[in-house]
Amino acid sequence: MNDLALLLTPEGRALLDEVRDTEPAQELAVATRLRRDHPAELVSAALGQARLRRRAVAKFGAADAGRMFFTPNGVEQSTRTSVAAYRARRLKELGVTSVADLCCGIGGDALALAREGIRVLAVDRDPATAATARANAEALGLAGLIEVREADVTEVDTAGYDAVFVDPARRGGRGRVFDPEAYSPPLSWAVEAALRAPRAALKIAPGIPHETVPAEAEAEWISDGGDVKEAVLWFGTGTPGAVRATLLPGPRTLIGRGLPDPAVRPVGRYLYEPDGAVIRAHLVAEVAEELGGGLVDPTIAYVTADEPRSTPYATAYEITDRMPFNVKKLKALLRERGVGTLTVKKRGSAVEPEELRRKVKPQGPNAATVFLTRVAGAPTMLIGAPAPVPTTASAPA
Repeated sequence: MNDLALLLTPEGRALLDEVRDTEPAQELAVATRLRRDHPAELVSAALGQARLRRRAVAKFGAADAGRMFFTPNGVEQSTRTSVAAYRARRLKELGVTSVADLCCGIGGDALALAREGIRVLAVDRDPATAATARANAEALGLAGLIEVREADVTEVDTAGYDAVFVDPARRGGRGRVFDPEAYSPPLSWAVEAALRAPRAALKIAPGIPHETVPAEAEAEWISDGGDVKEAVLWFGTGTPGAVRATLLPGPRTLIGRGLPDPAVRPVGRYLYEPDGAVIRAHLVAEVAEELGGGLVDPTIAYVTADEPRSTPYATAYEITDRMPFNVKKLKALLRERGVGTLTVKKRGSAVEPEELRRKVKPQGPNAATVFLTRVAGAPTMLIGAPAPVPTTASAPA
């Protein structure tokens, strides 16, 4: 009997509850005690699952993670709930009532879709993964909306569904796969499946080259809490060729208008760091126009301006000093200002933040941010602090 089957028995479920709060340092002692009354295989499975559930809290939240079942790959590769929920809401807004979820993994996306009232066919070819997805649908009370099927996704008929969602595997035996044609299944197959469906969403790596995006697709880059999580190719939205950056929570969505690259200008009083999704979507020009600013360098995605403006798409800093890259001068300046908390950001610099922090040895009660970057091609350090957000400006949705 495999680990999941053991854990789904009454004895397994009871043991899972018992080891729920076991800390890593306690595992050996807990395991020794429990093996007096339970099979060693079951005890190991329960402790391993408890460990996976703790890891999954960051993606699924404590309430769901504490009831779900996971595999090591499932925790690593599953979508964060906030992102899956956003995608599910968007599909619902497009009028979708049924989805074929191909490469469903442990079922994270299927669960989000079902919670929007969407009927889901969840497909995965790995028996253990499909069984885990089925267990999760039952654990969260969504089995009535989710049918889990163990099958090769390339052989599944999706004709009866309003939409197709594909999340190809992007990891191989040697780690992450960056070539879209090395995905499993390949991106070209996923695009063909999407074009056959009334609507579709394909989850891809956020680093995908823009020239790889099919002309029929709308491309959206999504970040959550400032971290870029994924890109999605949407089909059937009525906006082929559109480019979007969506920031969660919110959501806040910036839609591209095909603006030319912003002009380069001298560093002003304020520096704006666009969200990663904005940068990946190549929408820095849209943010620069909103801020009335320009770039510090033609190759660097930092926007500078003379006036503070509020925007959800970039973080503002007030710049107090600018100097050529020089560790000794930076150290002297920080000592003079009593800076003990130093945030180091870099773009266009080979210097590692931790290395710089070790060299300058910040000490004191104050805080500062240093940007290691290029200004008009020259290695430069910009020193400042987060700028207060103006309360009079209203940010567009």
